Amino acid sequence: MTDPNTSSFTLDFGAIYDELNFTYNDSEFTLDPETQPCAFSMPDSVLIAISVFYILIFLLAIPGNLVVGLVIGLSKQSLPPSDLYLLHLAIADLLLAVTLPFWATSVTKGWVFGDAMCKIITILQELSFYSSILFLTCISMDRYMVIVRAMEARKANRRLASWGVCAAVWTVAALLSLPGLFNSSFPSQYSSQSQTLVCAEQYDPSSADEWRLTTRILRHSLGFVIPLAVMLPCYGVTIQRLLRIRGGFQRQRAMRVIVLVVVAFLLCWTPYHLAVMADTFFRAKIVPYQCPARKAVDQAMFGTQSLGLLHSCVNPVLYAFVGEKFRKRLKQIMVKMGVHQRMSVSRSSRSSMSSEITSTFV
Repeated sequence: MTDPNTSSFTLDFGAIYDELNFTYNDSEFTLDPETQPCAFSMPDSVLIAISVFYILIFLLAIPGNLVVGLVIGLSKQSLPPSDLYLLHLAIADLLLAVTLPFWATSVTKGWVFGDAMCKIITILQELSFYSSILFLTCISMDRYMVIVRAMEARKANRRLASWGVCAAVWTVAALLSLPGLFNSSFPSQYSSQSQTLVCAEQYDPSSADEWRLTTRILRHSLGFVIPLAVMLPCYGVTIQRLLRIRGGFQRQRAMRVIVLVVVAFLLCWTPYHLAVMADTFFRAKIVPYQCPARKAVDQAMFGTQSLGLLHSCVNPVLYAFVGEKFRKRLKQIMVKMGVHQRMSVSRSSRSSMSSEITSTFV
């Protein structure tokens, strides 16, 4: 005997399926190709070239910034603000260089270092990114104070204030790097191999757009627009003041360094930030979603990031090796270590050998 209560809950799934199939036919759910995910891929040769480029930057940035750090750090005198900022800038660039072998490996083989290292390396990269640009801004402001406002700079306790500025820069950079905790390693949806992992941001889907837009605004403003808005006026006024000073060769060298600093900053970071801004416009739906354009933006971000990383190699040359004071310090350290004497002997022996060869063939 059938229980009436049970029979009242019996459902005819066949009838429901027919009803649903009749009501919602395929024509009402035609997929829009413009809303589908774009598969981002690059040729293996390009990926290998980028990986090699990362390693080259690593090999150039490590010794250059180490030399800068050692020469400034071994100074027995109290460091002036410009040297202190330069020392911290070298430390920031070293942190960035340390992350490059990890990214070079991930470009060709995927992320193989685990989820914890993904967060650590991302945070280190973000920390070095923000601190490096903020210290560049501090250097521009310090040079403005020394050259344009020399009297005020002498009265102010700049050395004590510079330590507070360095602490503030590292604190701000550390806070801005915290979104790196959202990064994790997960299978790539664009790779032909399902086991290939990537290290990238992975927000909660319900708030992903808000988090991404917030971090992008911070990156654009504090990582490019505001530093540039400070650097250009400071260096512009400084150049005007140098033009009024009779300095001959020394004035021309100072002006040349200033121009190179601004040009290097613009060349290295402007393309990257423009590419990231374009990507932000797509994600925020400010610009209509078009798959070919999205692929172009992804490729541009990938390529221009390498150009930005190159800035860590340029900084030691522009801020240290061009300076006469730095070269004197480096020469003194090399003399103490005996390196300079051995190099001088080697050069003199090569010179005498060259003169002998010349006298033989002339």
